[in-house]
Amino acid sequence: MYKLIRQGQRLSCWMPAAQQIHTTAVQCTFWEREKKSGYKTKLPEPSKKQLIMDGLRDLKEEIKLWRKEVTEQLESDPILVFRPGETDVVFDFKAPDVLDKWTVTTDADHGEGKSTAALELSAAGAGLFHGEVNSNHTKDGIIKRTGYANIRTKRVRKSFKRESTYDWTQYNMLIMKVRGDGRSYLINLHTEGYFDLMWNDIYHYVLYTRGGPHWQIAKIPFSKFFLSSKGRVQDRQGAIPLNRVTHFGFSVAAKKGMDGPFGLEIDYVGLEYDPSHREEFAYEMYQTPKYIVAT
Repeated sequence: MYKLIRQGQRLSCWMPAAQQIHTTAVQCTFWEREKKSGYKTKLPEPSKKQLIMDGLRDLKEEIKLWRKEVTEQLESDPILVFRPGETDVVFDFKAPDVLDKWTVTTDADHGEGKSTAALELSAAGAGLFHGEVNSNHTKDGIIKRTGYANIRTKRVRKSFKRESTYDWTQYNMLIMKVRGDGRSYLINLHTEGYFDLMWNDIYHYVLYTRGGPHWQIAKIPFSKFFLSSKGRVQDRQGAIPLNRVTHFGFSVAAKKGMDGPFGLEIDYVGLEYDPSHREEFAYEMYQTPKYIVAT
């Protein structure tokens, strides 16, 4: 048995530990054991000797990273923060180890679907997110819909494994140079919070690609992004907390019979401050009575 609890605008659930069931059957948005909601890949544990060797090797890199942080802090000049019309590149694929900073996932990772995906370097020196989405799913009576692939950056960290966030408060535009296949892709800005209720907060906007051999520049205001949690658009919306961005990524799905191959080539993802754009949030909000959840 489990009981449902209404927490503001979100439906929550609680159940005894002895009666926990798979989270795909019951969506719990308040109490969670872990951030992966049960989707964990068990990895072999290294020996103590290997842990010590890895720690000593990582220590040198962490000290270098700490020195870089101190230098950037001392050299920062607030006068140079706002530069209208200039694009500051945040993600590109020029570094040799850039692919290690991204994670690729599909519905097949946990035996729920048959989609495939990979992130590789293209002949043009850009990142190529490609594969095939398949809406056929495992017939187990629990999984209802599949057919997706996703890439996202790994959690941004400071030196000595300290978790951090991107601070994009000085910008109001997301700039991307991409080359697609005509599909629509979902842009994901994760703002993972401290409490479990906010672990799955993601802001979305759609990236429309036109296909063909030509590159396109997409300029999207941050005010256009909308909030969802665990795939559900939330009733209570608001502007992105740009000082708490933890991950950035793209998703593609096999909705409305769009099964088949896909390909999105990414040259760079950047940020820009446009003084002519003064909109804070694009969507009109309505006051709903307390404890009422829209269906």
